[in-house]
Amino acid sequence: MAYLDNIAVFVRVVELGNLSAAGRDMRISPAVASNRIKELEKHLGVRLFNRTTRQLMPTEHGSVFYTGAKQVLDAVTEAEASVAALSGQPRGTIRVTAPLGLGRRLIAAGIPEFHDTYPDIEVRLRLSDHNVDIMKEGIDIAFRLGQLEDSSLKMRGILDCERVLVASPKYLERRGEPKTPQELISQRHDCLLLRYPGMREFYWLLQTNGVAAKYDVRGPFDSDDGDVLTGWALSGRGIINKPRFEVEPFIRDWRLKIILPDHPPTPIQLAAVYPHRKLQDPKVRLFLDYMAERCQRVIRETLAGR
Repeated sequence: MAYLDNIAVFVRVVELGNLSAAGRDMRISPAVASNRIKELEKHLGVRLFNRTTRQLMPTEHGSVFYTGAKQVLDAVTEAEASVAALSGQPRGTIRVTAPLGLGRRLIAAGIPEFHDTYPDIEVRLRLSDHNVDIMKEGIDIAFRLGQLEDSSLKMRGILDCERVLVASPKYLERRGEPKTPQELISQRHDCLLLRYPGMREFYWLLQTNGVAAKYDVRGPFDSDDGDVLTGWALSGRGIINKPRFEVEPFIRDWRLKIILPDHPPTPIQLAAVYPHRKLQDPKVRLFLDYMAERCQRVIRETLAGR
């Protein structure tokens, strides 16, 4: 197993680009990760990485070895999954990612409950409003709000989520309440936007009589954290475009008010995205089934005020 462990560390270093990131991902220290790479290089008799101050780049030998090593690890994972399916005792590690707000409200709270039922399955959760590279970072399941762009991945739709434009009474008293989407632009309302490197959507899609149109809204500041935007809106700093289930408690207690109800944003789909072969793994399939049911239930209960 030591040699297989060394191979696993090598693969993660290639995928993540440095020892520290690979060590954190595998829950070992950078020193241990470094020693395992050295052991592997000694065994193979070649240097596997060119080392720079910030990143490790695979050598020609390293690139060739990575291709075969990844196939070996995938084969072992599939073999373990087959045994688990026969034994009825799924075990192992699942890597999961989700947007910050969604992950905090729906995914994180359900993981301990899932682990109580399946104690031999470890779940490693990464929350980020950035689009995580699923293949590069070895993610098993990514929960997303939006459309699938990478055709090499599979998607399972979970729920279509209503979106709303909301602002605090304090903001509306100060700036006035827009009556048409055009007023968001003509009156230069402060629209608070979710933006991060690689983000493509710098506009809002609003519907009028079922027909969607783009509005190039602007604001004095933006963030790559959706919950930061909600906090700004609550403090009277502007208008946000959010899935209704995320802001429903604030709407109910009158801290936020829905604006332009006749021109709602287009709905957004909550979905799970995963590499094609991952759903053959019983532990991945169990986790996805559990979380899909939980997300549907919690969202509906939130919207119903329960």
